[in-house]
Amino acid sequence: MSLVIKGASLLGEGTTDLFIDDTGTFVDAAPSGAETVDADGLVALPGLVDLHTHLREPGREDAETILTGSQAAALGGYTAVLAMANTSPVTDTAEAATRVWELGREAGLVHVQPVGAVTRGLAGEELAELGLMHRSRAGVTVFSDDGKCVHDARVMRRALEYVKAFGGVVSQHSQDPSLAGPAACCHEGELSGRLGLPGWPGIAEEVIVARDVMLARHTGSRVHVAHVSTAGSVEVLRWAKAQGIDVTAEVTPHHLLLTTDLLVGYDPTYKVNPPLRPQEDVEALRAALVDGTIDAVATDHAPHARHDKEHAFVDAAFGMLGIETALGVVRTALPDLSWADVARVMSVTPARIAGLAAQGRPLAPGNPANLVLVDPDASVTVDRDASASLSRNNPWHGRSLSSRVVHTVYAGRVTVRDGALAQAGAHSS
Repeated sequence: MSLVIKGASLLGEGTTDLFIDDTGTFVDAAPSGAETVDADGLVALPGLVDLHTHLREPGREDAETILTGSQAAALGGYTAVLAMANTSPVTDTAEAATRVWELGREAGLVHVQPVGAVTRGLAGEELAELGLMHRSRAGVTVFSDDGKCVHDARVMRRALEYVKAFGGVVSQHSQDPSLAGPAACCHEGELSGRLGLPGWPGIAEEVIVARDVMLARHTGSRVHVAHVSTAGSVEVLRWAKAQGIDVTAEVTPHHLLLTTDLLVGYDPTYKVNPPLRPQEDVEALRAALVDGTIDAVATDHAPHARHDKEHAFVDAAFGMLGIETALGVVRTALPDLSWADVARVMSVTPARIAGLAAQGRPLAPGNPANLVLVDPDASVTVDRDASASLSRNNPWHGRSLSSRVVHTVYAGRVTVRDGALAQAGAHSS
């Protein structure tokens, strides 16, 4: 189907008509018989790209599937997501990566790009099939043991050296287990002591970030820092970039807006890894995103079945939903961020980091038609029960967020129309 998108505000500047032919490509004139989409008052952005999504399939289809996660992503304005490797079985072989990629194609709502594990079984000991996963049909370029840190410096060095050969990148979950073990669940400070919760000190993140940027410099390879959460990590990243070290970093929406004070009620919805931090860290993260020290926003969308979250805080699973609400959270946390910068941190740069050539491209003739149309003046009150995700661990329930995704177009097809799933056969759960 061909499309004419009329009167869109391109990156919030001026208005224009966009033309898409039936191959899913932007063209310079209206195709005959095209469907018209009225975009008056809407901002047009390249489709959003998420570097960090947990789709849970295979193994935990009670929490999320590739289909339901794709539905949630499309509703959030995304046209590509990177599916993390900590599934069951782990995505540590070419066959496993190809299966995730195939299921994403079957869902057909966003491009699902599998992330390969760095080590077999996420055990941190033996490298996974990095080269075979890259050479598979899935074309894996990003590798991560997310949920666990590649804490052995020798293993991390070997991984960086290996992926350098094909331009890959290692995305690190920065958590030194000797400083913040598996029980750590609250930012270490006065509040963790008062609540009696095991502390997760910022230094446990910062020492791994510092080590890994030095390993990247030594190997000449690329390292990506997942879910940066502290001002100290920002300082390390700023220094590393000034030295010309090939490091990139992401911040989650929740670390841009929520603080550790929310843990006073012991609500396990707010249990996340790394933990929510104090306001001074939040301010540092916002500033770093604006000035480019942090390159991208990545959701760390982490759905969980009710029986994994409804426990005492220390026993509940880590993680929260985020992909349907990410754009609204960013606009709420940083209302003065230009639409061009929103596109930079949520589409253009994530696509570049992941090596997704069809994503994050200018909305111009000859480029693939992946875009989102946003109402910049809308305010949306989040209802967790309206989510397309199978899970309900939504920290934004009842909150009003700025802006609203109205239409999403993936590969020239409307996947979300007027805020609802549009593809035939798609359903929300």
